[in-house]
Amino acid sequence: MRWEPLLIIFLMACLSGLLIVTTMRKHRWFALITLAYLTGLAAILFTPISFSGTGVYIMPVGFGRVNLTQLDVFNLGFAENILLTLPLGLLLKWLAPKLPLLGVGLFGLFAGSSIETMQYILSQHWLINRSSDINDVLANAIGILIGGATVAVYDRLRRHHRQQQRAVA
Repeated sequence: MRWEPLLIIFLMACLSGLLIVTTMRKHRWFALITLAYLTGLAAILFTPISFSGTGVYIMPVGFGRVNLTQLDVFNLGFAENILLTLPLGLLLKWLAPKLPLLGVGLFGLFAGSSIETMQYILSQHWLINRSSDINDVLANAIGILIGGATVAVYDRLRRHHRQQQRAVA
């Protein structure tokens, strides 16, 4: 019963991969890499599989814990959550270049809140023992915002460079 979320994730990933391979011609590899990232992210977030930074282990059966008040932004887990969601910000800003950074930040808060809410619900239903933490919401939002800002800066520098080349020519 605890492994049903993982089976659902892998089934959805396989069907999505099959759809990508059979229908897409342009950007197929990018779509497959994105699918692999999202599948890995879902497996880390919504199953009893956990990574401690040095290894993989299975969480014991349990309901998890909830922290909505205690802020602790100076630890390794906070930094790991930022790195974990940074590619989401890159992808979001790449797919929606006109989205302002405020919108990216709000999307980050929404995504982080949704992830933590789903972890709570899945922990209660399937006993995957995942915790729901306000620090994770903030770290996810920061990671998505940093990713989006990176793409925005890159796009601005690229446009500036093109304008300089046109002025010289």
